[in-house]
Amino acid sequence: MARPYICLLALAAMLLLGVATISRSRGLRDKAHQSAPRIPSQFSQEERVAMKEALKVFPTVFKTSFIRHEVVGEYSHLFTVHGSDPSLQPYMLLAHIDVVPAPDEGWDVPPFSGLERNGFIYGRGTIDNKNSLMGILQALELLLIRNYIPRRSFFIALGHDEEVMGVNGAQKISALLQARGVQLAFIVDEGSFIFDGFIPGLKNPFAMVAVSQKGLINLMLQVNTTPGHSSAPPKETSIGILTAAVNRLEQTPMPNMFGDGPTKMALQELANEFSFPTNLFLSNMWLFRPLVSRLMERNFVTNALVRTTTALTMFNSGIKVNVIPAVAQAIVNFRIHPAQTVQEVLKLAKDIVADDRVQFHVLNAFDPPPISPYDDQALGYQLLRQTIQSVFPEINIVVPGTCVGNTDSRHYSNLTTGIYLFNPLYLQPQSFRL
Repeated sequence: MARPYICLLALAAMLLLGVATISRSRGLRDKAHQSAPRIPSQFSQEERVAMKEALKVFPTVFKTSFIRHEVVGEYSHLFTVHGSDPSLQPYMLLAHIDVVPAPDEGWDVPPFSGLERNGFIYGRGTIDNKNSLMGILQALELLLIRNYIPRRSFFIALGHDEEVMGVNGAQKISALLQARGVQLAFIVDEGSFIFDGFIPGLKNPFAMVAVSQKGLINLMLQVNTTPGHSSAPPKETSIGILTAAVNRLEQTPMPNMFGDGPTKMALQELANEFSFPTNLFLSNMWLFRPLVSRLMERNFVTNALVRTTTALTMFNSGIKVNVIPAVAQAIVNFRIHPAQTVQEVLKLAKDIVADDRVQFHVLNAFDPPPISPYDDQALGYQLLRQTIQSVFPEINIVVPGTCVGNTDSRHYSNLTTGIYLFNPLYLQPQSFRL
C-alpha cells in the first residue's frame, strides 16, 4: 500500500487517540496515554495484504456495541461512536462517497476498478476524498481490534452528494443531529494539504490547515436578441454581446482582500523559511503589506487566497452555422473570499458588466462560512496541528489558511464554531486539481 494511504491511516488513528487524551480541565496534552492502543507506523506484508483485501469491509466497526450506524437520505452514512465519558463534547470526522464524472480517456486503468499497480490503488476520487473515507474507517477498525474504547464520543459522517451541493446528504445529517441537540467540539474534513512547491522561493513543504473556506455563486448570464440570418447580420449579436460581457469579467479581477486573517498569519509564520528580502517583507507586514498583497496576485494559487475568483465555465449558443441565435448563455463560477458576501460580489459583477442587455440569473449561491478559531486555545486546530507533526516529522511548520473550494463541512456550521480542513497528502502544482 502506498505511503499516502498509510499516512492517512496513521493520522486518523492518532487523531482518534489524541482526542481521547483531552479533558476540559487539562486541555491539550503533548502525548497520548502510554496505555492507549496504537497502530504501528509500519505493517507486515501479511497485514498489508489483509488491509488491501478488506479495503471496503469493516466488520468490527459494524458489530461493535457502542457504535450506531444509520443511513441518512437513502445513501449517506452516519456513525455514532459512544465514548466512556458523556461529559466531554463530541467531535466529527467527515468524508464523502460520491465523485465527479470520469471520462473514459486518459486512464491507465478503468476509473472505477480500484486496481492496484506498483503499490498504488487507482480509481476516481482517490484524493477527493476516498483516501479519507477509507483511512478513517480502517483506522477505527484497527483500533477496535486492539480493544480501543474512546473517552470522548465522536461521529463519522459520510455524505453521498458533496459534489452536487450536499443537500440530501450532509445537510440532512446536520438537521438530524441538530434535532437531537448535538453540539460539536470541532469537525475535521478535507480541504487542504501539505503543499510542496506552490510558493516561489519556499523550498520546504509545509502543512496548511484551512480554518475558512470560500462561498460560491453559480451565475448564468443571458442575452436575448432578435434571431437572424448570417447573410445579413446585425451590428451586434447575442453571442457578441455576451462575449464582451464575460470578457470584462475575466479582465477585471475582484478586489484584493488580503489583510488580517489566516492568510496573513500563515505568511508571517512562514517568513523564516524564505531567503532575503522575502523574509524581511513577511516579517514586517505592518510596512510591506501592500507589496506582499501584489506579490500574492502573481501566482494562480496564491491569487485565489486573496480575492474572489471568477471562472467562465460554460458557454452555450447557436443551433446552425448560418443562423444568428436569439439567445446566448454563459455560466460564471465565483468562489467568494471569506471577507465578502454573495450580495457584494453580485453588485460588483453587475457593475463590471455594465450592460442592461445582459440578464443575471443566480443558479445557486451561499456566503462563506465563519472563520474557525485557530489560536492556542482552539482545541480542534491545536490537536490537528500536533497530530500532523507526529505523523509527518519532516514538516516543521503547520499554518492556518483558507480552502479555495467548498466542502460538506459548511452544512455543519450550526453545530460547531470549529471546522478544520486537511487531507494528509503532499500536493504539488503539477497535480493541482479542484
